[in-house]
Amino acid sequence: MKLNELSDNPGATKSRKRVGRGPGSGIGKMGGRGIKGQKSRSGVAINGYEGGQMPLYQRLPKRGFNVPNPKRYAVINLGLIQKFIDAGKLDASSDITEDTLVETGVIRRKRDGIRVLAKGEITAAVKLSVTGASKGAVEAVEKAGGSLTVTGAAEAAE
Repeated sequence: MKLNELSDNPGATKSRKRVGRGPGSGIGKMGGRGIKGQKSRSGVAINGYEGGQMPLYQRLPKRGFNVPNPKRYAVINLGLIQKFIDAGKLDASSDITEDTLVETGVIRRKRDGIRVLAKGEITAAVKLSVTGASKGAVEAVEKAGGSLTVTGAAEAAE
């Protein structure tokens, strides 16, 4: 088989509909848009318009609140830490801090701190010190014989 012999499966491609190309095409003159009105014009978007009635999104009450400057944590799972220990990139015998995690490439950047979650298994007895951790992560590390200290002011536990 050569490059010039390659072809699509029959019915895989479909030629595009060219509207407004004469009466013989079947979709000439107005091109299937009807006569006059907003929808017949180009560049018109009327999403959410209800014909002058107050739109639904304006009838419903406003609800909720967006925090203007939320804390954004870099999230890491226990399974990934174990994977790096097994690969020899992290030393389980020494203290593992946030800076160590960034230097070894486990995580790209610290952001407002690093938060450890309990996804995956950890078998090594590690001494972790991070900004935040879930209850499950703390329990899993202690179960493996290690310790997890939360240094952050906002101890966010799930």
